Amino acid sequence: MRILKMETNYNRNLFFYKYDFIKVETYSESIENDVINIYPDINFQTFLGFGGAFTESSGFAYSKLPEDKKEDFIDDYFSSRGINYSFGRLPIGSSDFSLKSYSYSNQKDLKDFSIEPDKKYILPLVEAAKKVNNNITFLASPWSPPSFMKSNKSLLLGGKLLNKYKQTYANYLAKYILSYKEQGITIKYITVQNEPLAVQTWESCTFSAEEEIDFIVNYLYPTFKKYNITTKILIWDQNKEKLLNRVNSELISDKAKNIVAGFAYHWYTGDHFENLSLLHNKYPDKLLIHTEGCTGFSNFNSKNELHNAELYAHDILGDLNHGTNAYIDWNLILDHNGGPNHKSNYCNSPIMLNKRNNDYIKTLTYYYIGQFSKFIKPNAVRIGFSKFTDDIEVTSFKNKDNSIAVILFNKNDFNKEYNLCIGDKVIHDNLDKHAIVSYLIEF
Repeated sequence: MRILKMETNYNRNLFFYKYDFIKVETYSESIENDVINIYPDINFQTFLGFGGAFTESSGFAYSKLPEDKKEDFIDDYFSSRGINYSFGRLPIGSSDFSLKSYSYSNQKDLKDFSIEPDKKYILPLVEAAKKVNNNITFLASPWSPPSFMKSNKSLLLGGKLLNKYKQTYANYLAKYILSYKEQGITIKYITVQNEPLAVQTWESCTFSAEEEIDFIVNYLYPTFKKYNITTKILIWDQNKEKLLNRVNSELISDKAKNIVAGFAYHWYTGDHFENLSLLHNKYPDKLLIHTEGCTGFSNFNSKNELHNAELYAHDILGDLNHGTNAYIDWNLILDHNGGPNHKSNYCNSPIMLNKRNNDYIKTLTYYYIGQFSKFIKPNAVRIGFSKFTDDIEVTSFKNKDNSIAVILFNKNDFNKEYNLCIGDKVIHDNLDKHAIVSYLIEF
């Protein structure tokens, strides 16, 4: 048995600290207390990977870096030396994290359709990432249809897709996927609308459950079939608290169930982990993908990195243990103010530019995400565990090479000892207060 232990411990100034030696003992019947059991033969969902969003703001921030720092930045996210990102979310048109509002077409016949606005900042960042990891899976989300298709004639402030433009909008989304394919980028998943119940001062559009599934079944899916597009369609793409009710409202026909590949969600309104497991049990063949989360809005505290990082650890652990298949963070990189954002809706990201734009800073969140993504590889399968206390949050996965990844997180103000048991082997160890550790166990 070979064991790698890695720890991030803010209070001790440890970041991805690797231990040279881990003592392994033989399990005995006398070991009954402080036990965390790992069960490699009890399998749950397959996990597809971790990732972040290739927004225009991230592309702009990336463009400011010197060439050598650009290379380091890409490695820090997408290489095995970094945190092994294998997923990317792409905005279809502008979002709040764009330099300005834009669409790919402003004509009713879409003859002017062009992804040219993405070529300055988004595509160079994508291309750089693909050079390091050519197996990145891409998911795309629109924040708004073009303004001429909407009831309020604006990309902003909600509004609705007009009935007479449903087919035009389906064609628009198909053109986006085909245009990206011409750039060598395959869009494997698409959501119909980012946050379809949110009316924002930035790009937004509302879709009721009935409107979303009507658009998918009667317009978007047939258009994809017409153009031989195999991109899988996900619904919702908003917070977890309404996820179960929304899905139940949409998947009311066999046709809808056959077309919809899964459910996308965000984290901004609390845990609601139970909604994930309830959905997974009801629709075991559907994907659950976390498509956005950040420490912005009321959660944001730029002076408390530990608080921000622990929000991530708790959310990732809860999602993984309740059936999620992929976890995508929000912006890959932002400037030191948490932008640019054309509506001043600033937040932080795991990596941020310094004030001089000549280097970048890895926040504690980067390391906390990495404690998961460096050890839980794409296509790993979650495995069973039991634990003696709620003071330690746990998850465990078996990778394709049969190595076992175990992540332990302590958000309390006290240390906690434990016995980590796998088969007939035991690791007796201590988890410091406000620390996160990962084990990679190879047999």
